[in-house]
Amino acid sequence: MLELIPITECIGTEVRGLDVTGYISDQDFERIYQAWIDRTILLIRGQEMTPAEQVKFTRRFGEVVTYTRSQFNADEFPEILVLSNLTRDGKPIGSAYSGRVWHSDGAYLSDPPAGSMLYAREVPPVGGDTWYGNMYAAYDALPDHVKDRIADLKVIISRVQSRPYNYPDRPPPTERERLEWVDVAHPIVKVHDVSGRKALYVGGNVPWRIEGLPEDESRPLITFLQEFATMPRFTYRHRWRAGDIVLWDNRSAMHMATPYDHVNHRRLMHRTTLAAVL
Repeated sequence: MLELIPITECIGTEVRGLDVTGYISDQDFERIYQAWIDRTILLIRGQEMTPAEQVKFTRRFGEVVTYTRSQFNADEFPEILVLSNLTRDGKPIGSAYSGRVWHSDGAYLSDPPAGSMLYAREVPPVGGDTWYGNMYAAYDALPDHVKDRIADLKVIISRVQSRPYNYPDRPPPTERERLEWVDVAHPIVKVHDVSGRKALYVGGNVPWRIEGLPEDESRPLITFLQEFATMPRFTYRHRWRAGDIVLWDNRSAMHMATPYDHVNHRRLMHRTTLAAVL
């Protein structure tokens, strides 16, 4: 029997009694889909699926797209992004680590992806967890005067600005990257295109610029919103087990990876991405 169990009071639903590779009725899928929209993340444990089955299951939720870093796409399945520290013929098969700050996937795109599904094939014994935050709940909890203040404001997401904050070990952006990485403006308060609910959209630790505000107003406001959004009451730390699937909604959730010993422990994760709903 299909069961939908809240992960915490604030965020997430664990789906039990489901084999994602088997038959899922339209009625059951509608319950699963609505739980994802309402609670921002879905957790399904104990699954075994091939890359083809992962792509097929992801398609139940929407259009599947090939995401960035094509050099780490799975063989024969470009829809799957490999996150791994494993190598083949001396070359990495995936990205060993990324996303170690709070963020929403594809925020630097004009049309960020609607969702991301991550499937754990091999996990380290310690570390490599993922934090998730409910941005519906964060917005709802803001004082009314702050909601009024940010109602019509936009945040400028800059990949160039983010580089020294997110990847201090990497060299500065090249001239070509500076030309290609165009700044993108997004509403700080995003209205979800399915639920109609409002969510904060302020990701990360980068003191993003707010369109139309001077620096001495922009920086403290965006920093306050970022720190508020990741307060413990809005978040959940997922400790991965092999066979776990987590689907998160980029329109209403942020997430952040934690470190692991990528020298001594194996990790293999497959990720699929859902297109923006236009």
